[in-house]
Amino acid sequence: MAAETLGEPRDRKPSLQGSIEAFQDVVSSAVIIPKEDGVISHNKPFLFFVFLKHIFPNLSTCMSFNPETRRLSIGMDTGSICEFILSEDYNKMTPTNTYQAHQGKVSVVLFVLEMEWLLSTGQDKSFTWHCSESGQQLGTHRTSSWVSGLQFDVETRHAFVGDQSGQVTILKLEQDSCSLVTTFKGHTGNVTALCWDPVQRVLFSGSSDHSIIMWDIGGRKGTAIELQGHSEKIEGLCYASHTRQLISCSSDGSIVVWNMDVTRQETPEWLDSDSCQKCEQPFFWNFKQMWDSKKIGLRQHHCRKCGQAVCGKCSSKRSAIPLMGFEFEVRVCDSCYGSITEEDRAPTATFHNSKHNIVYMHYEPTTGCLLTSGTDKVIKLWDMTAVVS
Repeated sequence: MAAETLGEPRDRKPSLQGSIEAFQDVVSSAVIIPKEDGVISHNKPFLFFVFLKHIFPNLSTCMSFNPETRRLSIGMDTGSICEFILSEDYNKMTPTNTYQAHQGKVSVVLFVLEMEWLLSTGQDKSFTWHCSESGQQLGTHRTSSWVSGLQFDVETRHAFVGDQSGQVTILKLEQDSCSLVTTFKGHTGNVTALCWDPVQRVLFSGSSDHSIIMWDIGGRKGTAIELQGHSEKIEGLCYASHTRQLISCSSDGSIVVWNMDVTRQETPEWLDSDSCQKCEQPFFWNFKQMWDSKKIGLRQHHCRKCGQAVCGKCSSKRSAIPLMGFEFEVRVCDSCYGSITEEDRAPTATFHNSKHNIVYMHYEPTTGCLLTSGTDKVIKLWDMTAVVS
């Protein structure tokens, strides 16, 4: 297995510290081992590489690693979850338990040390949680769609479940039961990544629709802030709570670092109208007004700042609106364009190119190191301390 180390001058961008190559397939999941010079990586078909040394044969689909206990939980294609304890030198894996969790492929697995719970979801559209001490299943919940994202809040025992329909469900877990708290939907594509900040009590969700939504759950005001800075599917999210920065990666190789320590604004709801709300020209489906005014119907657009329905002539301008999440230029009506100052256009995110199509990411805050895995079958390790600070 080849390991390459590259040095780059430290400026305000991620610094590539090294890459790991010679994988036989795409690495679909990996974690950085804190305080150790190594990673645990998972290849879709059969392989696990632990500390760049071990090969573990199994039909594995996902994994979760807890560095405090060195507990490695591996989801299988058969629906079971195999659990191992890694030795202190990471040269040995000792099997400890096997959970018969699902009837289909395990999609997400998450170990919660504080509760001694093992949470998991499967393609059988079920969410389960087990006691890691006894190995017994504590409860299960049927989901409406295949789950692709899972987070847990220890303080309130809330599980956040994101699925392929684009919605996020909040469940309240008890020792042997759960209850539905609420369900919210803001994405037009499936949820591909979730990230929970227990300090600010904010949930971030990424989607195949290229967008990220920040759900302010702790503020109790129902605020949902959109972040539009990617042009492809979101593949990973992580939050550095000490600096209030969000790191996101997408399948086109983009790494974006968002400054969340600013006062952001919600994007407005798009208004409905049969005619332009600026010049009152009819839209092309408004046959009556077209006939009465003897005018040709126009195509409808929406101003991203005020949400009004406008024609192309009344929305000929483009502008970035970073505090509303629009880091790139978007359509705005002429009156809103005149109200946007140069200060309003100041970026709140930095953009970086990983130079490989990302399928997975993991951030280790204690070292400031970011791991990205690409379709090129390469793992790259980035020093993020110059950016996340």
